[in-house]
Amino acid sequence: MDEKLIAPIRPLLGDASHILISPDGQLTLIPFEALKDEQDKFLIERYAFSYLTSGRDLLRLNSNVNNASAPVVLADVDYNNQTQIVAAAKTSGVRGVQNRRSGDLANLEFEALANTKEEAEAIKKVLPNAKLLLGKDATETAVKQLQSPSILHLATHGFFITDIEQNLNASLELELKPRPKNILQVENPLLRSGLALAGFNKRKQPTNNNDDGVLTALEVAGLDLRSNQLVVLSACDTGKGDVKVGDGVYGLRRALVIAGSQSQVLSLWLVDDVATKDLMVKYYQNLQTGKGRHEALRSAQLDLLNSQEYQHPQFWAAFVPSGNWTPLNDK
Repeated sequence: MDEKLIAPIRPLLGDASHILISPDGQLTLIPFEALKDEQDKFLIERYAFSYLTSGRDLLRLNSNVNNASAPVVLADVDYNNQTQIVAAAKTSGVRGVQNRRSGDLANLEFEALANTKEEAEAIKKVLPNAKLLLGKDATETAVKQLQSPSILHLATHGFFITDIEQNLNASLELELKPRPKNILQVENPLLRSGLALAGFNKRKQPTNNNDDGVLTALEVAGLDLRSNQLVVLSACDTGKGDVKVGDGVYGLRRALVIAGSQSQVLSLWLVDDVATKDLMVKYYQNLQTGKGRHEALRSAQLDLLNSQEYQHPQFWAAFVPSGNWTPLNDK
């Protein structure tokens, strides 16, 4: 990939150390940081990357942040909306899937994430004024009522449902069969991606309100994030969406930009729960020292890359930064 994409332009980069990328098509699903150069070095060791949904993002870098409220951290979500069972012992590793933030949609039910409460509490130590939404309080309604938190950190399961028509066409292949009438095609990709919140596993049961525990990307686009400086989706598959050539990636990434968020950090694949907690704590510590929103992430990723346990890109390369890369405004 480096030979195809970066090698041709490397002579033109000179001594540049920060590269802005507005990828198109399937390239929106690739972390350029994990590519290797001709010296077999990861590109993250040589460059800092910032991703843009389009060049127009550059016009939003000076957005107003004066009306932002305190940071909000949502974690330890009670997907069953009942008392949680004590989490199992911590495990980690490439093969261990029990603690990964799974995006598997086979049954659309999610298990509790063992380390997100610890992650939230660790972030709270770095951001003392942050408000925590945990357990039963981590609801769809609570998120919708937020008024432009300066930082919004969501540690939960993310999902993306592949286009039904696309799957149907693949299964039919070249057979000339009529489309089954009982298959519902969901056209809007903003309805096929989202986040699981409190009560998600009980969403089929009747309730007295509209809170079903599912926060779709379409609903995210309607949030009040006009003075928000950073949204971190500490989950899996949050960076994915419906890829349209020329239109970038729809889904949560695009929805957050529409809502007004200046900068976003999202994931491109299943992420390890323990490694993610360590990465996120390092990230916020770096932000507090005044590092830029994207450089702070790069520094945290390099720490994992240089560690014995998490040096594989699977652990550190899933999260990609988009939007504004400058340091947080502390107004």
